[in-house]
Amino acid sequence: MQKGAIRVQTENIFPIIKKFLYSDHEIFIRELVSNAVDATQKLKTLASAGEFNGELGDLSIEVKVDKEQKTITIADHGIGMTAEEVDKYINQVAFSGAEEFLKKYKGQENGTNIIGHFGLGFYSSFMVSSKVEIFTKSWREDANAVRWECDGSPEYTLEDTSKAERGTSIVMHINEESEEFLEDGRIRNILEKFCKFLPIPIMFEGAQINNTSPAWTKKPSELTTEDYQNFYKELYPFSEPPLFWIHLNVDYPFNLTGILYFPKISKSYEIQKDKISLYSNQVYVTDEVKDIVPEFLMLLHGVIDSPDIPLNVSRSYLQGDPNVKKINGYITRKVADKLDEIFRNDRKSFEEKWDSIGLFVKYGMMTDDKFLDKANKFMIFEEVDDKKFYTLEEYREAASALQTNKENKLVILYATNPVQQDSYVQAAKAKGYKVVKMETLVDAAFINNMEMKWENVAFTRVDADIADNLIDKNDNETTVLSQEQETTLKGLFTSQITQPNIKVEMKGLSAEAQPVIVTRPEFMRRMKDMAAVGGGSMNWYASMPDEINMTVNANHPVYTQILKENNQELQEKQIRNLADLALLSQSLLTGADLTAFVNRSVELMGIQNK
Repeated sequence: MQKGAIRVQTENIFPIIKKFLYSDHEIFIRELVSNAVDATQKLKTLASAGEFNGELGDLSIEVKVDKEQKTITIADHGIGMTAEEVDKYINQVAFSGAEEFLKKYKGQENGTNIIGHFGLGFYSSFMVSSKVEIFTKSWREDANAVRWECDGSPEYTLEDTSKAERGTSIVMHINEESEEFLEDGRIRNILEKFCKFLPIPIMFEGAQINNTSPAWTKKPSELTTEDYQNFYKELYPFSEPPLFWIHLNVDYPFNLTGILYFPKISKSYEIQKDKISLYSNQVYVTDEVKDIVPEFLMLLHGVIDSPDIPLNVSRSYLQGDPNVKKINGYITRKVADKLDEIFRNDRKSFEEKWDSIGLFVKYGMMTDDKFLDKANKFMIFEEVDDKKFYTLEEYREAASALQTNKENKLVILYATNPVQQDSYVQAAKAKGYKVVKMETLVDAAFINNMEMKWENVAFTRVDADIADNLIDKNDNETTVLSQEQETTLKGLFTSQITQPNIKVEMKGLSAEAQPVIVTRPEFMRRMKDMAAVGGGSMNWYASMPDEINMTVNANHPVYTQILKENNQELQEKQIRNLADLALLSQSLLTGADLTAFVNRSVELMGIQNK
C-alpha cells in the first residue's frame, strides 16, 4: 500500500474547490461522466489503431445511486489506469502557486471556469463527497487493479485490489449537505441535462438515458425531413413543429456542427429566448449562447456543437475568443443564405411563413449590416386586405408613381392595426395608394432604422393625416359652404373642443369622406410609441398628451343639415358627437368623455324620434 500527500502547492485544494463551485455543484456528474466517456473513446481509438486487440465488449457507462450506503458510483469499461497513471493523473495536481491561484480567482462567481482551466474535472467529486474511492484496471496486459482513496484532505492511499473487468469506477460517499443527490430523480434530471447526447451509452436505473447519435452529428444527406422533425420533438416535446431548419457543418477555420430551427411564433408573441443549447463534443455546456449566436437569432431553437469552444466557458472568455466572432459571422451568413434560397425557390411557402419569419428578418436588418445587405432581397411587405406581398423594389415599382413626395422619397404607407384603422386604409386605397401591415413587436424600431438605412424612403402611418395629405401637404380648403357658414361651423367646433392638444382645421374634402377625421402626426406619435417600449430618457414623450389634428370635412352634407337648425344647444351636441365619433375611432375617447358621449347619443336619438 502506498500512502502520501497529493502534490498540490496549496495547503488544501478541496475547500477551495468547494468554495468556488458551491453555486453550481451539480456539474460533478457532468465532469465525471465526461471523463468516463473520454476513457471509453480512447479505448476505441486504441482498438481501431490495432494497439488494443482484446474484446471491446459492453462499453456503456453506468451511474448508480445507493441510498443505504449513501454512495454514487460512475463506472466505465474504458482504458482504465495503472498505479503509475493514478499517481500521475490523480495525485500530481500542480498549480503555478497557491497565491497566484487565489489572487486570480478571488471573488469570481463562475466557478465552472476554474475546473476547466486547471483540468480538475475529477476533483469536482469532492464538492459533494466526504470520501472518494477509485477502483481501476488498465487495458494493458498484466496490469494490476488498484484502489485509490481520499477523504478530502491532501492525504490519500493507493493499493492493489481485485477487479475482474477493465475500466474505472468512481465511488463517491456523499456528505450530509449533499444528500439531495441521493434522490434518483435529481440524478436523472442532471444526466438528462448534461449527458443527453453523449456518444457512449449512459445507463441509469437499468435504462439508457441518452441518444448517442443525435441528428446534428450526421451528414445532412443522411437525414430525412422526418428525422429533423423527430429531433426537434426530442428537444422540445410540447412545441409545434418548426417552420424549417438549417444544418450547420463546417470544419475550417473552426469546427462547428448543429441544427438551428425556425419556430412557429404565435400571434400572442410569447417569444421564448435561450432555446439554443451549446455543446462541446456532445457534452452540454450552456444555453446562454448570446455571444456565439447573433442577437437577432436568439429566437431560434436548436443545438450548436463546437470543440473549439472549451467545455467550461465564461462570458469574458467568449467575448475575447476569435473563433466566437467567426462562428457568429458564419451563422449569420448561413441563415441569410437559407432564407434567400427559400424565397427564390418557393416564394409562396416563404410568404405563408412570413408572420413568423418576419420577426427574425426585421430584427436582423436592424442589428447586422451584413445581414441587411442580403435581406433587402427577401424582406417583404404584406398589403392590407389583398394578401399581396412586395419586396422593397416591387413596392417601389408598384407605388412610386402615386407615392413619391416632393422630396423625391418613396412614402411607404402602413397600418399597425388594420381593423381599427380600416376607415383610413380605405380612404388611402380609394386614392390608389398601397397600404402595408406593420404590426409586429419590432416594427416601430424597424421603421426608424430603415428610414436611416434605405435611401429616399419614408414611412407614414395611414392615420397620420387625411388621405389627401399623406404623401404631400395639400392646402386646398375650398368648400361648398359660404364664408358665413364656415365661420359658424368653425365656431361650433372650437366651442366644443377646448383641449389644448387638439387642433381643429376646416378642409374641403370629398363629400364621401368622413365628416370629422382625427389624425395623429407621424413624428410625435412615433416618439410616443417608442417611448412606451423603450422607457429611459424617452419617458417624457410617453407622459405628454397625444398631439391630435381634427380635420372637419366642410363638404360633408351633414353640416348643411346641422347649420339649418335654429337650436344652438342642439347644434353643439350634434357637433360634439361627430367629434367624439372621430376620437372614438382612434381609441382616444375614454372615461367620463366616453360616458358623456353614450348619454348624449341616447338623448339625440330621442330628439330625432319626436
